[in-house]
Amino acid sequence: MFDWGHGAAERKTDLMVTIATFNEPAKAKHLKDRLQEAGVKADVHNEGQVQAVAFMGKPQANAKVMVHEPDFEKAHGLMVEWEPSDPEIGAAIRCPNCQSPRIEYPQMTRKFHTPWIANLLFAVKLFQKEFYCRDCQNTWGGENPR
Repeated sequence: MFDWGHGAAERKTDLMVTIATFNEPAKAKHLKDRLQEAGVKADVHNEGQVQAVAFMGKPQANAKVMVHEPDFEKAHGLMVEWEPSDPEIGAAIRCPNCQSPRIEYPQMTRKFHTPWIANLLFAVKLFQKEFYCRDCQNTWGGENPR
């Protein structure tokens, strides 16, 4: 609609993408802090309160660490380097099929057209809440989301 003086290249660098997904916001903040110390601008998007109210359950995969798209590879490389010595970073949830960090929980929150119907189906246990990978469309459940 309105450009407000920003070119397409500038908008692309403003796009934030998920680099890691956690169950605990403190672990997400820890990764954000480490990335920022290494010179990578990062932010945490926490859906915990929305999940607790909307899906009547314990929030999972609710804390997402976001980085600017051009910084994704650098941030990913830093995470791989830090994981062996930092168990908090190693706690990031990944798809067991493709290792993507782009995880959603429950699986119907973004794919389902009317979330209130999904809530009803979850409440009466017609559907089980599962993790969903946005990259390979894999779904999985269980106590251990990794």
